[in-house]
Amino acid sequence: TQRVTIKDLTIAKIFAAGDIADCDSEGAARTASLLAGHSGPILALGDLAYPRGSSDEFRRCFDPVWGRFKGRIIPVPGNHEYGTPDAAGYFEYFGASAGNPGEGWHSRAIGAWRIIGLNSNLVGAAAAAQLRWLDAELAANRQPCTLAFFHHPRFSSGKHGNQDAMDAVWRLLAGRRATLVLAGSGCVGMRISAF
Repeated sequence: TQRVTIKDLTIAKIFAAGDIADCDSEGAARTASLLAGHSGPILALGDLAYPRGSSDEFRRCFDPVWGRFKGRIIPVPGNHEYGTPDAAGYFEYFGASAGNPGEGWHSRAIGAWRIIGLNSNLVGAAAAAQLRWLDAELAANRQPCTLAFFHHPRFSSGKHGNQDAMDAVWRLLAGRRATLVLAGSGCVGMRISAF
């Protein structure tokens, strides 16, 4: 294990938001206005275009208020994106930054951090493939800090409760000493966990 001190880290701003755009709500514009005048990556924690994450909803609801930040957004899909078969609207809108269609996991280095986006909607063979990828990604990671993010929280006191399907991911991240885990689902907002 590599020991890292605060003076070794490049301090950067990273913003995070989930449950973002609904054409029938002013909340998306208000949240986006908080980012005006700030730079830095934006982690989009899923449920980005209500109610079904269609291409039309991304065009009409998400893009008018969040499109100006598109080059800074690092997204993961939520369950509402899968209201459209295979989350096609999501993958079409975000392109390569969303990961491969049918997968939706990805990673990149930002400063001293390895940023890992995961798809918490996967089940069966697709979920197993993501877990294998995550295991290899964490094993190869040489960044001193790791931030993982996804939509469905492993533990939550919110109305949707704990997401047992995320247990294997959670255990792997904890076992590999991920620095920070973010999840955002439901109206109670984002969950933050640090190991």
